[in-house]
Amino acid sequence: MEFHGILRMVDHTLLSQSATWNDIKEICDDAIKYNTASVCIPPSYVSNAKLYVGDRMQICTVIGFPNGYSTTAVKVFETQDAVKNGADEIDMVINIGYVKDKRYGAVLKEIKSVRDVCPGKVLKVIIETCLLTEEEKIKMCDVVSESGADFIKTSTGFSTGGATREDVALFAKHIKPHVQIKAAGGISSIKDAEDFIDLGATRLGTSRIVKIVKNEKGQGGY
Repeated sequence: MEFHGILRMVDHTLLSQSATWNDIKEICDDAIKYNTASVCIPPSYVSNAKLYVGDRMQICTVIGFPNGYSTTAVKVFETQDAVKNGADEIDMVINIGYVKDKRYGAVLKEIKSVRDVCPGKVLKVIIETCLLTEEEKIKMCDVVSESGADFIKTSTGFSTGGATREDVALFAKHIKPHVQIKAAGGISSIKDAEDFIDLGATRLGTSRIVKIVKNEKGQGGY
């Protein structure tokens, strides 16, 4: 796949705790220049970023991030606040402890609660695959499929591992057709991106693909 096609699937991401407003503006500029799917940034920068980019780029932010153990009420408020500030896409982290306790109904209810307060926005559900068993991952495919969310997402990038080819293939086998897949965390090469797309991912959460393309362009490629 050509760079252009890959870039259109990238959520150009900066979620570092030390990210400054200048850093955020830089990735917004790059996202616009290289026509990525969105820019994924911390909630505290959404309002300023939306004013900065206007309609030129989709703004994605994170909810319950990165641990997922905020209460549902907090996640709902975070989502409402993000939407009010201009977020176009919401990436929420599930309560992983609920999954471990097999409280799948509570996980489903929480996702639906977030879904209810961001109508018309893209909702991605981060299940943090590196912390789950295969049985739990398959169960979460069922829960996310039932929840009304648009995407199931592999990882926050802040835990013990990121996206794997095996997990994306597992998602593709078990999610319902109306749910898309976002691979995130550890996508460090064009080959990684191509492999995840071939396995069924339609979004990639990464900062490195744009950096690779910028380097290629600087060397006369692209």
